[in-house]
Amino acid sequence: MASMIIGSCGVGLLLLAFVLNMTRRLTENSPAYLLMNLLGAGMAAWYAFAGGVIPLVILEIVWGGAALVRLVQALRRRAV
Repeated sequence: MASMIIGSCGVGLLLLAFVLNMTRRLTENSPAYLLMNLLGAGMAAWYAFAGGVIPLVILEIVWGGAALVRLVQALRRRAV
């Protein structure tokens, strides 16, 4: 039950980030957007792992990894 709540919150974060981006409230390079993608993908990966859905685990890890790389880049640009 707990993994379903975590997975649902993760997917909710991913969808919220998508909607905020589509409505131009967040850009693809904003730290908030990237953090939402990182956390959402991590939570969705946890749920997929708990359910044994390995292809989805791989997808979410790659998605989260890409968000992490871009988040670090965005934060470095802001620090300069």
